[in-house]
Amino acid sequence: MRHLLAWTLVAAAAPAAAPPSSAATVPPANCPRLTTPWYGDNRARIQRTIDERGRCGAPAGTPVAVFDWDNTVTKNDVTDATLDWALEHDKLLRPARWKDTSAWLTDDADRALTEACGDAVPVGAPLPTSTTVRCTDEILAIREQGRTMRGAAAFAGSWNHRRTVPQYAWVPQLFAGRTVAELSSYARSARAEALAAPVGSTRVLGTHTLPAYVRYYAQQRDLIGTLQRAGFDVHIVSAGSEPVTEVWSRGVGVDAAHTLAIRSVLDGRGRITTRNEGCGDVPASRGEAIPYIDGKRCWINQEIYGVRGAAAWRRQDPAHRPALAAGDADTDVTFVGDATGVHLVVNRNKDELMRRAYDDADGRWLVNPMFIEPLPRRPDPYPCSTRAYTAPDGSRGPVLREDGSVVADQKDRVH
Repeated sequence: MRHLLAWTLVAAAAPAAAPPSSAATVPPANCPRLTTPWYGDNRARIQRTIDERGRCGAPAGTPVAVFDWDNTVTKNDVTDATLDWALEHDKLLRPARWKDTSAWLTDDADRALTEACGDAVPVGAPLPTSTTVRCTDEILAIREQGRTMRGAAAFAGSWNHRRTVPQYAWVPQLFAGRTVAELSSYARSARAEALAAPVGSTRVLGTHTLPAYVRYYAQQRDLIGTLQRAGFDVHIVSAGSEPVTEVWSRGVGVDAAHTLAIRSVLDGRGRITTRNEGCGDVPASRGEAIPYIDGKRCWINQEIYGVRGAAAWRRQDPAHRPALAAGDADTDVTFVGDATGVHLVVNRNKDELMRRAYDDADGRWLVNPMFIEPLPRRPDPYPCSTRAYTAPDGSRGPVLREDGSVVADQKDRVH
């Protein structure tokens, strides 16, 4: 989720092209209109879907739009920003055993965390991460790379790689013992700092250099507001912590009821535990099913469309799928592909998502460079024909179309 800042700030997107002429009826002048610049003709194509599916068209029901959050609506990761703030302010509580924080944490990771963070404070007391460089380093290394500072695997075992990733699930688990209100307050403090920090700025925690800033993308804020005015039901679905994402989503007019992310199970005193709520036919667990790849589809089907049980993992009929869906990473590929009107992709050079986007099988995929600090063109093609797809067992293979044909390797064309 997090990426290093290695590029200079570049002007965001080229002005949008005018909508193509057609025999279609021109929407009334008072229909909600996008106002910010987009790459190429993306704005015109998004606007056409808004006009056709929204209140100015003839919708059969309420159209739905769903956005990933981190690096789709904002530049940089808000759950990471909150974890960074918590580490700077000693807000993580010492667990009785580090292995209790994740079902997949290895003995090597347990030993590294125990040695680095020590036992000077009682179990359940705040860890002094602001002054204990080794402890902060181990937590960040495991969060970012899934490895200890010495390079040992931090997670091992069996999990469905299209339903969860242990290091994503681990962040909410690190806040075990805190209340939702406390975590929300940390997110608000982190948000204030991140919005005040200059674009491109970094900070050092432990020995890690990390992004110090977060920004709402003006184009996505405008798009969400325009969709809402046009009668769309707009939701956020994120693989971050739900209390954190809710703090940020309010800034674009999306309330908590429309914000889906990792929901921690609370104990009898209302405190966060290392378990999270389940989806479909997967019950509450220690991270087996989170809003990640196919998990995002499951949460959308369950929470927005009311689909229950195993069916929530399956693609629904067009009337029970979003009209517009937006994402930036492979974790978004399933739900973005489910959209019936626009599959909007912010290009962060992620193999499976960009393969789907550039193949553009249904002619509805739109690729936009990141609006702040866009990446340069990827020099080598995306390995679509060999290893861009992640299977449930974690193996890599070719990306297939619905008819079973293999997609050819794709060049990076929008940057």
